[in-house]
Amino acid sequence: MEQPRPVVVIDFGGQYTQLIARRVREMNVYSVIVPCHVRFDDLVRMSPQAIIFSGGPASVYAPASPTSDERVLRLGVPLLGICYGLQWMAAKLGGKVERADRREYGFAQLEVSPPTELLADLPSPLRVWNSHGDHVTEVPPGFRVTGRTENAVSAIENSAARMYAVEFHPEVRHTDRGCDILRRFVLDIAKAKPNWFPQSFIEETVERVREQVGDARALCALSGGVDSAVAATLVGRAIGDRLTCVFVNNGLLRKNEFEQVTRSLQDRVKLRVCAVDRSDRCLARLRGVVDPEQKRKIIGEEFIRVFEDEARAVGDVEFLVQGTLYPDVIESVSVRGPAATIKSHHNVGGLPANLKFRLIEPLRELFKDEVRAVGRELGLDGAILNRQPFPGPGLAVRIVGEVTEERLRMVREADAVVLEEVRAAGLYDRLWQSFAVLLPVSSVGVMGDSRTYASTIAVRAVESDDGMTADWAKLPAGVLERISTGIVNKVEGVNRVVFDITSKPPGTIEWE
Repeated sequence: MEQPRPVVVIDFGGQYTQLIARRVREMNVYSVIVPCHVRFDDLVRMSPQAIIFSGGPASVYAPASPTSDERVLRLGVPLLGICYGLQWMAAKLGGKVERADRREYGFAQLEVSPPTELLADLPSPLRVWNSHGDHVTEVPPGFRVTGRTENAVSAIENSAARMYAVEFHPEVRHTDRGCDILRRFVLDIAKAKPNWFPQSFIEETVERVREQVGDARALCALSGGVDSAVAATLVGRAIGDRLTCVFVNNGLLRKNEFEQVTRSLQDRVKLRVCAVDRSDRCLARLRGVVDPEQKRKIIGEEFIRVFEDEARAVGDVEFLVQGTLYPDVIESVSVRGPAATIKSHHNVGGLPANLKFRLIEPLRELFKDEVRAVGRELGLDGAILNRQPFPGPGLAVRIVGEVTEERLRMVREADAVVLEEVRAAGLYDRLWQSFAVLLPVSSVGVMGDSRTYASTIAVRAVESDDGMTADWAKLPAGVLERISTGIVNKVEGVNRVVFDITSKPPGTIEWE
């Protein structure tokens, strides 16, 4: 199947690189990410409709800073630089970039300076999201400044050469009208043709999996969530009954989840599902472990050992299917550019080095909302598609510190209260995630006229489109009150409840 012409995102290691590509795909335009060191001939063969240079953590004037083949600047297609991408373009085209006296992280006001093609019809000032410590002090020949913040040149363009660049991040929801800026570049300036839809993704993925697997058998790691269900359904379309799905109880699931999910998968997904209880083995290995990275790696290894056992029972299994999404990947390993590792995910950075399976990860380049769109196209049940994300390591990363049976009991019961009240208030589908976290903090309280010294639960509720950025949810006071009262009354060993009001960034959604 011939690939459509893409908008190519050249990755300099930015945490939001995939978010740029995803924004382009929201316009139904096919987009791909390539590393900054991509061979120029390979780039030419892609026949890009336009090119976007991503942000990144480095400084362009540093000796080992990431760079790209400068011929890309003369390729003749529209170019857009974002953050580090702006700085790289400016430096390579004859401008000057230096360390800023005042760094810009977070919100800033952009003053638009007409005439401008990229920022046309936008209000001024415009609230934008910054994340940079360097700035342009001299613009390249042929460019003009089209936007400034208080501390920096924030937008430049050379419309005759179809080159544009911004210092802020239009791809994140924090930037007002950011999607309009990207749409202006992709659809109006580059005149890219819409050519990517869920159905085309399904067709291409099924064809690719058939070619990859051949006549072999595969196991799929099912969790009961949308990611693994969609991944299993895609692979099932490709190889049929040569796929066996395994749902593992590692002892870290939510209240009654093992039974409910097993029943739901068998009834609604119509896949061959094998439910396996390995809770004792996994919890034994976690005993005494405090470091979150070590917890993730232990859980990842235990998952693999279970699948190895099941593979021996099924016989002739060569592949393991996982519902890995891009937020898992970008936070775990630098897969395309020099990105910083945030944390290992059990099914990415937590995989053991001696893995005996070859991996199939059909959703590895997608975000959650894109997966849901694919799932709807596949005809999956809404009860599965609308389920809030649940981390692969389960409640282990919602217990800060050691995982014990007693601490699992507390966070499991508290989590059940949170979900019950959120559902009762009609907020479940509006929230990206809502859950409880057990903190390694005890405090004094008064219960039944007696002094207590008990544990603390943090309640986390966020709104997000993709999990890469998130805002804390402004839950009604009445809902928070019912959650707090319910947890303190129902969960023995807890006497204090706090509410997390941290966005992502600077925090992550999960606490570990």
